[in-house]
Amino acid sequence: MGKKNITGNLPIEAGGPFFLIAGPCVIESESSVLEIAGFLKEMGDELQIPVIFKASYDKANRTSLMSYRGPGLDEGLQILQKVKTQVGLPVLSDVHHMDEVEKAARVLDVIQIPAFLCRQTDFIGHVAKFGIPVNVKKGQFISPLEMGPITEKIIAAGNRNILITERGFSFGYNNLVVDMRSLAIMARLGFPIVFDATHSVQLPGGAGEGFPINSVSPGEIEQSGIEQNGR
Repeated sequence: MGKKNITGNLPIEAGGPFFLIAGPCVIESESSVLEIAGFLKEMGDELQIPVIFKASYDKANRTSLMSYRGPGLDEGLQILQKVKTQVGLPVLSDVHHMDEVEKAARVLDVIQIPAFLCRQTDFIGHVAKFGIPVNVKKGQFISPLEMGPITEKIIAAGNRNILITERGFSFGYNNLVVDMRSLAIMARLGFPIVFDATHSVQLPGGAGEGFPINSVSPGEIEQSGIEQNGR
């Protein structure tokens, strides 16, 4: 990925300046989103760390039918647009259906492909063709080497603005572990590598238990950013 300036003149490139992707897991209200975004903007400015605000407008892969999913596409994008215009942060969110990508691409500075959809060829190609940066979360069911063909699908659609996110491997039932070697392996592809420090240390399935011990380790490996989301 060549240097790509995101909204706010944020340069993202392999081996480039460290950046942070942060925000609530899902949009709960406009007021809470703007408050969190404002805090992240102040923190980023103080520490001189570029920040991309991340929040989902629809968590389409919730385990339980009763779980809150978010405000939906239209309202969610309106709120994220206010983060851009009122707070001044670039925004990222995940898309789950082809028919929502065009609307999302008008607002989002980075589109995220969820881990569970990282092997869906037609979906990946459709997202990529809009030309904005694509953050692909490595599925917990694939090896780091398998991210190579996934990036090739994006490139084939005419888009080289790619980020790759490590979010752990399935290790038995309802458990995730991180093999730090995967960060170095994926870095060989020449794209910015992001470490998801939230999902990587939690127990899936709503267990609500986390072990925040390894979010510093990737600093010793050639990676570009860290993602930190509220659970």
